[in-house]
Amino acid sequence: MIMFRKKIIIPLIIVFAMISQNSCKVSYSFTGASIPPEAKTYSVQLFQNLASIVNPTLANYITEELKNRFLTQTRLTPVPDFGDFAFSGQIVTYDVSPTAIQGDEIAAQNRLTIAVKVKFVNAIDPKQSFDKTFSQYAVFSSNQNFSQVEQALVQEIVEKLIDDIFNAAASNW
Repeated sequence: MIMFRKKIIIPLIIVFAMISQNSCKVSYSFTGASIPPEAKTYSVQLFQNLASIVNPTLANYITEELKNRFLTQTRLTPVPDFGDFAFSGQIVTYDVSPTAIQGDEIAAQNRLTIAVKVKFVNAIDPKQSFDKTFSQYAVFSSNQNFSQVEQALVQEIVEKLIDDIFNAAASNW
């Protein structure tokens, strides 16, 4: 009798496991990304620099950082055009402005602000697509020469921008 139960129960468990596995798909990620399993590719077009002040390396830098984020933190494969996740965009703001004015009307701190307008097309779930502007900034002392701190500020700001774009596209936050 016990042998008969084992012969029936074990195949039933196997059949139930196979049915359960095929009926629902859940994607897990340690990066917070919730990319649908049907998505296989991504593409990032070179960002255009439309800001009134042009940093000549910024467009390429943002483009490459966004490509790298998806390459290293998702299972998606890069393609030149028309990926399941497709990005294009423009740099719309690159601005240095005073933020903390002292009593003698001299700025104690300045702020570098970078804003990018991003068009994201999700070919798998078009409702998740967006056309959105992301903006970030970094503050530096007015005692510092901007040209000497510019590269570090740009790296800090672009990292924040890439976080925001990645989270908006891949995490549905």
